[in-house]
Amino acid sequence: MIGPAAHRERLERLIERLPKSWRATVRWLLQPSRRWLRITVGTLLIIGSLLSILPVFGLWMLPLGLVLLAEDVPFLRRLTDRILEWMDRRLHSARGSIL
Repeated sequence: MIGPAAHRERLERLIERLPKSWRATVRWLLQPSRRWLRITVGTLLIIGSLLSILPVFGLWMLPLGLVLLAEDVPFLRRLTDRILEWMDRRLHSARGSIL
């Protein structure tokens, strides 16, 4: 299990990969006082990702929804931390082989 500082750092790196127009909104949603809004938006994003065959929706909605829900659901936070850690290791090893 990683600590809160490492979790926050990984989350910040993930937010930096979003389009600029979405970054401020996601940071706003991640504030502790926005818990119920975060749960609602996260759930809607996950449901929207299931409709990815439609033009407006897409699979990009699934990870964003999971990250938002993970802030309030301990089981999802552990799962998200493991996935982000795995992605970090894979990207780090891929970058090393390219250089």
